Amino acid sequence: MGPRAKPTWLPLPFEESDMLRFNTLLRQAARAERAGFTMLRLGLVIVLVWIGALKAAPYEADGIVPFVANSPVMSFFYVEDAPAYRSYMNPEGVLNPENRAWQEANGTYTFSYLLGAVIVTLGLLVAAHFVWPVVGAVGSFLVVGMSLVTLSFLITTPEVWVPPLGDAHHGFPYLSGRGRLVVKDVIMLGAALLTMADSARLALTRSDQARIARGSQLSMHSRSARFARCKSTAT
Repeated sequence: MGPRAKPTWLPLPFEESDMLRFNTLLRQAARAERAGFTMLRLGLVIVLVWIGALKAAPYEADGIVPFVANSPVMSFFYVEDAPAYRSYMNPEGVLNPENRAWQEANGTYTFSYLLGAVIVTLGLLVAAHFVWPVVGAVGSFLVVGMSLVTLSFLITTPEVWVPPLGDAHHGFPYLSGRGRLVVKDVIMLGAALLTMADSARLALTRSDQARIARGSQLSMHSRSARFARCKSTAT
């Protein structure tokens, strides 16, 4: 047989030894799946707990007002209808007592406290995977729902698009700062789906193992009982 033909898709300087080293790297990368799932889950937990805790800060509560006020499934939490909030927005780092008083009367901060508690709880549920994978699966499932609600803001919130203030680049598909923040939830959605499947798989594996263990114990008990009966009959 002649020498092995070099794959046509490889660059000409790419020798067989280089291909072997590259394949070794690929095998090492493939073994990183478990570490990747762990980091993905920890990332979800950190983001959920951190962002949820920040909802207790007035500046964070002010920042979500356009999303909540324009959402058909959340606007009822506020006293005033959109777009009344636009005259009372507080930029980050700025304290305007009049705007702060309006937001308090609007229920902005009360709702933000409740939302923050929910988000922190979701983070803790996802973290429960390491002890109770069923709870982790439920937590990830709820994060999937939360991500879908967040992504709906791309449809309901005018502020997610660059406003027409003179620049030719405005409206769809030009995302504003708020829009760029929202669209990142596509990543959270995918992460939550993966962690949900991973937690569910572990929960099923543990359930199967427990069922097999119970079956083995029952079988041993049954054999012991039959042996005892046979022994008593023989005596």
